[in-house]
Amino acid sequence: MGTFAVQIAKSFGAEVTGVCSTRNLDMVRSLGADHVIDYTKEDFTKGEQRYDLIFDLVGNHSFSERRRILNPNGICVMAGIGGAGWHDGILSRLAGELNAYMRSRFVSQKFISYIAQFNKKDMMVLADLMQSGKMTPVIDRTYKLSEVPAALRYLEQGHARGKVVVTLD
Repeated sequence: MGTFAVQIAKSFGAEVTGVCSTRNLDMVRSLGADHVIDYTKEDFTKGEQRYDLIFDLVGNHSFSERRRILNPNGICVMAGIGGAGWHDGILSRLAGELNAYMRSRFVSQKFISYIAQFNKKDMMVLADLMQSGKMTPVIDRTYKLSEVPAALRYLEQGHARGKVVVTLD
């Protein structure tokens, strides 16, 4: 989701800061990110930069940490809980998102959850971005249909560098 988020934000003219591991720095830059932070070397929540919007795909920072780097009327979109499938820490991250949502009702910043809902209008926007070359999928690995268990195991590790594709034999 992050690879698409960077490209979509850039297509709408946003200044984008990507947060990723060292091995993904060049890829995130190549997608158009204006700034890239290596989370293995720097905690972006401790910097001086403030953001209008945080698209949080991992959920590994507290309400207070994320709130500190949001502008007064900023929005934190909580769109992920740290990887695919059931894993250690998922319950605490879900609880953290619920806590952030409830606490944000009492502050100027908003913390909202996001679950994709497909509709024709949004799909047309995405199709236009793809056709214009403003958005291209980053494909990490391709598996045959008979290899779905291996594909799922790979996804559950939480380190895919783009999309994982399953082809029909």
